[in-house]
Amino acid sequence: MTVMKVDLHCHSNVSDGVLAPAAVAETACKAGVDVWALTDHDEVRGIPAARAAAEAQGMRFVTGVEISITWAKETVHIVGLQIDENNQALVDGLACTRSGRDNRGREIANQLALVGIEGAYEGALKYVGNPDLMSRTHFARFLVEIGACASTAEVFKKYLSEGKPGYVPHCWASLEQSVQWIRGAGGIAVIAHPGRYRFTQLAQGELFSEFKQLGGTAIEVVTGSHTPDQYPEYAQLANHYGFLASRGTDFHAPGESRVDFAALPPLPANVTPVWHDWF
Repeated sequence: MTVMKVDLHCHSNVSDGVLAPAAVAETACKAGVDVWALTDHDEVRGIPAARAAAEAQGMRFVTGVEISITWAKETVHIVGLQIDENNQALVDGLACTRSGRDNRGREIANQLALVGIEGAYEGALKYVGNPDLMSRTHFARFLVEIGACASTAEVFKKYLSEGKPGYVPHCWASLEQSVQWIRGAGGIAVIAHPGRYRFTQLAQGELFSEFKQLGGTAIEVVTGSHTPDQYPEYAQLANHYGFLASRGTDFHAPGESRVDFAALPPLPANVTPVWHDWF
């Protein structure tokens, strides 16, 4: 039996990816993806181009978004799938969430200047496809460009993580708001890459319980942001909490993402895919 290859977490240059939505669709299709979602950070304006390109490539397209939230003083990402991207409450909520990114970007640049890295704001701006969505990733690409680090992962470790020069916290939307926006737009709420957050086991359980109580449906199990040993761990947790399981590369750019489209393994057999009743 042929297993359908589904990727429900990808980024374009409408947020912090490198490729235009149509180019991401083409890259996914060439790698054998059958069902594809564009889930740009706090932004849905890439969806029309992504949908048209996916359909032209013969892929099934799923509308999506990745919403930045603050929970327990940590940044967490909530993916919305099968959303109506024209839903006004969602569009307004995302616009509110995006506001403040430019000010944060200028403060990141100020912090980097204090440790001898000048011109970081202008340097990061060269990588920004959407002026509303300057992110730490854009600064990371600039620091790699000037030779401050060998990779974007090294930049985050040395400069852009909590306690490092260049880290500037930001208060995003709430968990409740994100789930409300997604559900109000007819969508399904998914906790993105839960293994990436620095929560204790107890705090993670509290996040999952609150998310489920608010109407959250799924968690990502197989994702480019998880290590292979985390796949069975989060499959077990999905079943324990009664969540459906999602899958996606968290693609940002060729050669930059941890796992490319062709290499991401399928979901474990013991979970129910979030797409189980879509087709």
